[in-house]
Amino acid sequence: MRGSPDLRVVFGRLNVLGVVLRTAVWVAASVLVLVTALPLLPSNAWWIRVWDFPRVQVAALLTVIGAGAVLAPDRRSPATRILLLALTLALSLQLFRVLPYTPLFPVQAERAEVCAGASRLRLLVANVLMTSRRAEPLLDLVALQKPDLVLLVETDAWWDEQLAPLKANYPHHVARPRSDFYGLHLFSRFELVDPQVRFLIDGYVPSLRTGVRLPSGALVDLHGVHPKPPPHQDTARRDAELLITALEVRDTTVAPSIVAGDLNDVAWSRTTRLFQTIGGLLDPRIGRGSYPTYNANWPLLRWPLDHVFFEPAFHLMGISVEGDIGSDHFPVLAVLCHEPE
Repeated sequence: MRGSPDLRVVFGRLNVLGVVLRTAVWVAASVLVLVTALPLLPSNAWWIRVWDFPRVQVAALLTVIGAGAVLAPDRRSPATRILLLALTLALSLQLFRVLPYTPLFPVQAERAEVCAGASRLRLLVANVLMTSRRAEPLLDLVALQKPDLVLLVETDAWWDEQLAPLKANYPHHVARPRSDFYGLHLFSRFELVDPQVRFLIDGYVPSLRTGVRLPSGALVDLHGVHPKPPPHQDTARRDAELLITALEVRDTTVAPSIVAGDLNDVAWSRTTRLFQTIGGLLDPRIGRGSYPTYNANWPLLRWPLDHVFFEPAFHLMGISVEGDIGSDHFPVLAVLCHEPE
């Protein structure tokens, strides 16, 4: 019939399309399996360790590609079966890492339903984004939530000026503004005991350590950290700072510790897990959710970089990711109860 397409041309085009789709599935599957395997290597190279971060996103893509391979016409071929096995193993590894940060897993930090006011501590942690010139959302959040301690990182001289009004309600404070994205500020309603801004690794970035005297009279130890992330450099120094902090927590017997800040590492990385093990620290997200804080501007690419860890002398009363403050990070609010018994 004149004007009708040649069936051989139609089938040829469909065959080409099928080849293109199969090739795309194989390429995508190979890349996803590779980036799943890379973090298993004992390396500090940033281009390897950065794949610790998007495990949830990679798991979602593995599921989609795996479904496509299952529905493929050649799904019974030996090559496709090998592909499905590799995808299944990769997905299992990703889920093994992230499932503890869901309600499907038992909680690690016990919840306190009741807490004496003198033993309660409300801690707000925020990366303000040094280049942001919007301080009002953060100040409004502090006024709304009324935390007892406010730990801020990436603060420079401009932020130091903008944060000055907080001193009226927070008589105890530490300020180390810097223009290299590694400044920090701490504001506290409670007495600070021997606050120190230190360089745990020479020529690296500052960190904070201070005692905090609760209204009950109890002394607790607060560590504020903000190491450099990949890809700005390889992860050896970041990991070293976190593990040095964990050793200090382990060796401190005078007061129970809290470690907070933008760790530039995800909760499920091997470094963070080792940090927890050495320091005997609890993660309130285990059994509750991942509470992603970064990147605030990319809804589909978010992971938990801002953390609050604590020793078992504390029970959790609540943890939440707060709203937009004009930064690329969302703040984290943790409410703890000091119950050493």
